[in-house]
Amino acid sequence: MPVVTMPKLSDTMVEGTLARWCKAKGDKIETGEILAEVETDKATMEMEAFDDGTLAELYVEQGSVVKVGDRIALILAEGETAESAAAPAEKPKAAAPKSSGSPRKGISKAPAPRSLPAATARIKASPLARKIAAARGVNLSTIAGTGPGGRIVKRDVENAPSGPTASASPAIRAVRGIAGEEKVIPLTGMRKTIAERLLASKTQIPHFYLSVTMDGGPLMELRKELNAMAAKENGEKLTVNDFILLAAARAAAEVPKINAAFDGDAIIEYADVNLAVAVAVEDGLITPVIRKANTLSLREISAQMKELAAKARAKKLKPEEYQGGTITLSSLGGFGIEDFLPIINPPQSFILGVGAITKQPVVNEYDLVTVGHRLTMSASGDHRVIDGAVAAGYMNALRRLVEKPALLLM
Repeated sequence: MPVVTMPKLSDTMVEGTLARWCKAKGDKIETGEILAEVETDKATMEMEAFDDGTLAELYVEQGSVVKVGDRIALILAEGETAESAAAPAEKPKAAAPKSSGSPRKGISKAPAPRSLPAATARIKASPLARKIAAARGVNLSTIAGTGPGGRIVKRDVENAPSGPTASASPAIRAVRGIAGEEKVIPLTGMRKTIAERLLASKTQIPHFYLSVTMDGGPLMELRKELNAMAAKENGEKLTVNDFILLAAARAAAEVPKINAAFDGDAIIEYADVNLAVAVAVEDGLITPVIRKANTLSLREISAQMKELAAKARAKKLKPEEYQGGTITLSSLGGFGIEDFLPIINPPQSFILGVGAITKQPVVNEYDLVTVGHRLTMSASGDHRVIDGAVAAGYMNALRRLVEKPALLLM
């Protein structure tokens, strides 16, 4: 039987914490049974067995942090021993192509790139990915592969930090011993991923920013009216964010160049608007994805968001519920923030930052100063993919839907 290894349970996962063993050494195992619970950078997930047999060995203890691909257990079939199971594991070393000539005449094996550590030769990566990594000075051991079986492919290297930023530790470190007794808080898997991805985003993606202030009065009035109707029917109340989620998704469908990503030598424009929404959790934030958000009704998008947010906070999201986003929305309005500039969520090319709706003095159509509701939204775009005029077109489409929210009911 093959050794059970730490699976890759998210697109950014490079290591996981074995939170709890659900089976003990010596237990009989059937395919589909839950072996363990694994805490990834995104959620706590159940790991299933893919073979029948007996759980012969547990190689790691509960609470251990294990890299993707490292062994964690051994399941043996009836009549099989640990020695017989280990024998086939030696074969891959001998499976490399052999030279058909002498070393002098040499048809040699393809070596690992000289500029990379020798250990990277054992990492699963395509030849093109290795070539690009060598040229850019990228250490393949720091990259999570997204190809078949976790194989590192071209796009993984292109999206990875290069040169000095490819090292595990940033150049700037905290100064200790300068402000009383210190509290050292170890980074969780989620916090590490946030740090690495946002550093890569700010250093590799050419951000540009734009903001627009909208009239939030019509949205507030419609929400009040719909919630009054819902109260009579014991229905769920709508939040301001529900309206904005749907408006953001439908505006992206109107301006499809926003709903795109950079792919090295091409731009990928997506047909569906898969809206990733930032949700604050204990260790940081996660972005569950509302799929085909532009096709949903206001009530549907509200229900999906509530369900995903609850799962996110309980660390119960499945991979398909937080992977595959095409644009991201981040709202700090509920925290009283009126305006902010968010960092792009790679490999996406556009993120929308939503502030709070506030009462402000405004000049009405009769040139009189009155009290109005104002909402500021700011966006960050990847200038390799999106031009300023395209982003402006999106923001204007968004403003139209926010200021005429009855369009969202159609």
